[in-house]
Amino acid sequence: MPLTDPDRLLPVEESQRSLARDLYDSVADAPILSPHGHCDPRWFGENARFPNPAELFVVPDHYVFRMLVSQGVPMADLGVPRVDGGPVETDPRTIWRRFAAGAHLLRGTPSAMWLDHSFEHVFGLTEPLSPATADAQFDHIEDCLGRPEFRPRALFERFGIEALATTEGALDDLRWHRMIAESGWRGRVITTYRPDAVIDPEFEGFADNVAQLGALTGEDTASWKGYLDAHRARRAFFRQHGATATDHGHPTARTEDMGTADAAALFDKVLRGACTPEEAEAFRGQMLTEMARMSLEDGMVMQLHAGSWRNHSRTVFETHGRDKGFDIPRPTDFVGNLKPLLDAVGMNADLTVILFTLDETTYGRELAPLAGAYPALRLGPPWWFFDSYEGIRRYREITTETCGFYNTVGFNDDTRAFCSIPARHDVARRADCAYLATLVRTGRLREAEAFEVAQDLTHRLARKAYRL
Repeated sequence: MPLTDPDRLLPVEESQRSLARDLYDSVADAPILSPHGHCDPRWFGENARFPNPAELFVVPDHYVFRMLVSQGVPMADLGVPRVDGGPVETDPRTIWRRFAAGAHLLRGTPSAMWLDHSFEHVFGLTEPLSPATADAQFDHIEDCLGRPEFRPRALFERFGIEALATTEGALDDLRWHRMIAESGWRGRVITTYRPDAVIDPEFEGFADNVAQLGALTGEDTASWKGYLDAHRARRAFFRQHGATATDHGHPTARTEDMGTADAAALFDKVLRGACTPEEAEAFRGQMLTEMARMSLEDGMVMQLHAGSWRNHSRTVFETHGRDKGFDIPRPTDFVGNLKPLLDAVGMNADLTVILFTLDETTYGRELAPLAGAYPALRLGPPWWFFDSYEGIRRYREITTETCGFYNTVGFNDDTRAFCSIPARHDVARRADCAYLATLVRTGRLREAEAFEVAQDLTHRLARKAYRL
């Protein structure tokens, strides 16, 4: 028996389902553009086999292990590394058995659908994961991983990925991207400039990070001008390795547009570690506007992921580090917070700022009206908790009437779990086709237009927005 229903996520009403199925069939095999994510470029640089099923499906995927943690399973028991190098479970079969014992916890979540898609369509499995099937499925996947057709580059090509963007910090040497470029392999894996560690005064080691930024670029990062020039130099370095975008993971969408003297004075204060939390937030806001101006200079697309209380658990952060499933949605003000940046550069059509949020309440009230007015703004797809059928449906219903389809940017998967990429894009395509079929059957969209929009949402908008 297949693990996935061929008509999953399509409307229940038959005339809508029939049209949605036709729309989906028209885009099911379209190329995948993955313009924002967190896959490891080392996979494609070395093209070594994935170590084992646990390292592929459990250890890197906070969507999976956070649910088990919520039921009392320690992260260490699932092989999630500790920041101090302390002991964690290292036997992959043991990790896999614990994962299988908790697989039922994912029922009804998008993770369950992504996993079933991966198990069936990548590895040919036909039985649900459970304690009874755990060892057999581990052995089957382990055997597959030893074959050449399951190496990272082969899977990249099999998945139909046209372009995949990873995300690296401003201080990264991009060695794996250099290795990919020098290998002669034709797969397009590009980087993205993520400068949080040298922009956020509350990031651990901020002053040392800024000093390292200066050492890498030869700029005087103790001065405001030298600091900005160092960013320009690193952005240029990232562009040499294919980057078309920057990414900013700020707690809020606050922006500032200070004069040079005030900005320099604030920079001096944050560099000395003498700023208040309010001043740290003001500095982050100033740097968003500076980054937008730099994007006008070099053409890089700017992404802002706001509205997340990152690393909410102090215990998890101190023990296992960042990005371990504890980024929690919080209320976000975009209308007021973005106004300084928008007053400065928002009417410039040469700039693209893509906005993401974890605060769904802002879609209709703030984000769609903003993206439907300012030439510089585009609305990013649902992210984190809302990267799901229901999240995508609500997003389309709330935003389309205000900003249309063409002030959005299609879909990106934002994943660390490589095999989930085709699964996530499949969910997005099905959800969008279901929505388009509803518009047609209720007389709000012509059928021919729906087929065109389906292609746009699947790959054309992402290609245009991210300048791919």
